[in-house]
Amino acid sequence: MLSPPPPDDRPELTRYHRLVAMIAPDAEVERVELGPAAALFRSLGDPARLMIVRRLAAGPARVTDLTAGLNLAQSTVSKHLACLRDCGLVTSAPSGRASVFRLAQPALAEMLAAAEAVLAATGNAVALCPVWGTDGCGGDEP
Repeated sequence: MLSPPPPDDRPELTRYHRLVAMIAPDAEVERVELGPAAALFRSLGDPARLMIVRRLAAGPARVTDLTAGLNLAQSTVSKHLACLRDCGLVTSAPSGRASVFRLAQPALAEMLAAAEAVLAATGNAVALCPVWGTDGCGGDEP
């Protein structure tokens, strides 16, 4: 991981999340370096997973709490929790016969708040995007 340069020292260097530097000249290196960030955003790309993460940002919950509060089927909640757990975004701890799920990283709640701010600032324009918007294909890269 690169350290950030002193201000005005290298204007071609921009920062993406913390100290992960992005330098444009080598596209393949950039693609590899940004792979984990792309995977993070893909892991949050399903509305059901976003609902679950948003609910867990408010505090820990059991599957039954999530199914009742989000109006989702138990199998749907369990499937998405498994995905989020495999991605390292949620953790679980046994509590009697159930498991209690919580966000693994508090920064995830901050990221959701930042995303909501971007959506508010753009007037939800991304929802109208012909490729990634709510009516676009949204599943495959263009």
